[in-house]
Amino acid sequence: MWVNEMKLLERNYLTKIINVIGTPDIKVITGIRRSGKSCLLLQFMEYINQTDKDANIIFVDFNSLSAEPYLEYHALNNYIEGQYKSNKNNYVCIDEVQMCSGFEEVINSLHSSMKYDIYITGSNAFLLSSDLATLFTGRTYEIEIFPFSYKECLKYYAGQYSLDRYVREGGMPGTLLYREQDDKYKYIRDVFETLIIRYITNKYSMRNKEVIHDLAYFMMDNISSLTSANNISKSLANANIKITDKTIKLYMQYLKDSYLFYKVRRYDIKGKKYLATNDKYYLSDHSFRYAIIGTKNMDYGRVYENIVAIELLRRGYEVYVGKLYKKEVDFVAIKQNEKIYFQVSDDISNQKTFDREVTSLLEIQDAYPKILLANTHHDEYQYEGVKIIDIEEWLKL
Repeated sequence: MWVNEMKLLERNYLTKIINVIGTPDIKVITGIRRSGKSCLLLQFMEYINQTDKDANIIFVDFNSLSAEPYLEYHALNNYIEGQYKSNKNNYVCIDEVQMCSGFEEVINSLHSSMKYDIYITGSNAFLLSSDLATLFTGRTYEIEIFPFSYKECLKYYAGQYSLDRYVREGGMPGTLLYREQDDKYKYIRDVFETLIIRYITNKYSMRNKEVIHDLAYFMMDNISSLTSANNISKSLANANIKITDKTIKLYMQYLKDSYLFYKVRRYDIKGKKYLATNDKYYLSDHSFRYAIIGTKNMDYGRVYENIVAIELLRRGYEVYVGKLYKKEVDFVAIKQNEKIYFQVSDDISNQKTFDREVTSLLEIQDAYPKILLANTHHDEYQYEGVKIIDIEEWLKL
């Protein structure tokens, strides 16, 4: 029942997959657990069944106990080869492929046979884009899935939705089936504990499991702040949590590999170079912050910044934090030859706040677009070449 409900919303990712049907690439769908990868794979298989009368879909769902016999890679390979039909177009679709030990051996073997069109999903470090080239011998085509955007939530609720609600509840697809906010947060906490923290602690055999919790809480509480492993180590030490900066750096990578956090590096706008120190981290879905550490301090400015960071990534931009002399520009968004500068604010009705936010943009000397996003509740307008756009309207684009 719930699967059918979730499949009512067709996301743009489906078009991306359809556009590469029949190519020799290994199609890899990645992203945080419960972000909609499984649903997308089901939508894709439904599309194939409707459009390809010669389709033979070989589907393995490692979320299901029915796939338990194939957790060993020889067994998985034998099963798929046994399902092959020579007079059909053979599609291999595997959900959460990393749960099979040695899965890369199977995928490489199937790909080298040139008999299958291969689609796989995964949620962790085994399928990081930086490792795909070495993991698989064939060319890969990665589609990274994010939780629902504000625009997608508007579509799901047929317009009966608001930005305030999105700020509180976020866009994890599984939460849309719950009516009460407390139930939504409980679901998110379960995802955090069972699918992220438990996975990390088990995979890396952590004896002190509280440390990864403390680190995650700290990073959630400090989204949009410049962060380093050394600074976090010092802050945790002040709370009597002893952990070295080297270990902190390693654990931060684990949280990033799980797609819970995204790291945004700094970029020197004047010097046109990337900076190696003090990055920022943003949650893949801001609702984790409220569900895990509470709503006592909503801090809308930080959350709006998190929402914009993820939305830019969702739209295919490389995202950096801009540094201009002693000032900071929230985001430098780059896509091929396109570059856009962004400042993000909750409320710019106060003249001092407006001046502070717009000054950083005005000091940038190049001609690339400059945008200030805020809760203006007004139509777009310009101030000395800077576009002032209501954040809700921008999220609808």
